[in-house]
Amino acid sequence: MAKHMQHDVEKLQRSILAMAGIVEEAVCAATRALQDRDADRAQQVIDGDEEIDQMENSVQEECLRVLALYAPVAMDLRQITTMLLITTDLERMGDLAAGIAERALELARPPVVGPPPRFAQMAEKAIRMVRLALDAYVHADANAARDVINMDDEVDEDNDAIIEGVLKQMKQSPEGIDAGMSMFSAVRFVERIADHATNIAEDVVYMVEGQMVRHHPEALLATRK
Repeated sequence: MAKHMQHDVEKLQRSILAMAGIVEEAVCAATRALQDRDADRAQQVIDGDEEIDQMENSVQEECLRVLALYAPVAMDLRQITTMLLITTDLERMGDLAAGIAERALELARPPVVGPPPRFAQMAEKAIRMVRLALDAYVHADANAARDVINMDDEVDEDNDAIIEGVLKQMKQSPEGIDAGMSMFSAVRFVERIADHATNIAEDVVYMVEGQMVRHHPEALLATRK
């Protein structure tokens, strides 16, 4: 990699990691606000979403500039392409965090409806997936990325169990349908955050190995190096 291009790529990576830190904090704050019925914290997450959008635009513009200026190939091209993809997934996680925060605002109003007991567990797993996927990216570790991909099934199981419980509660207590729908949406948003973490992990495998594993589950069975 040419010296000037390496400098620009390193700058891009710092920007992505800064964005990732803000997104991770937003997800943590949103899920905590929902659990604690903390309207102030939820509103802070919603207000912060614009900053994440602006960071996405800035990083993507810089990625396109680097692609046009240096015309990278092979691993260099895969690295910058991965940066573009990761930035998109991070921005969507920010949107989902804002969506959870909006549901937290709704659930902060009477009547009091607490989150299902399994919600905290599910949220922690999703946040951990985000963190580990980004670590895999920083260290260009395809094996660690595969581990993240395999974690997604656990979050899906939590999602199915929680949604089943929420729907059952709504049938038993029709007066709680509005709150139930808010909780339903929040749980779905957490599940989608885990999906975006999986996307990042899949992109890391592609960046490192040049192998597309998205929609190719057999590729995940590749021998660990």
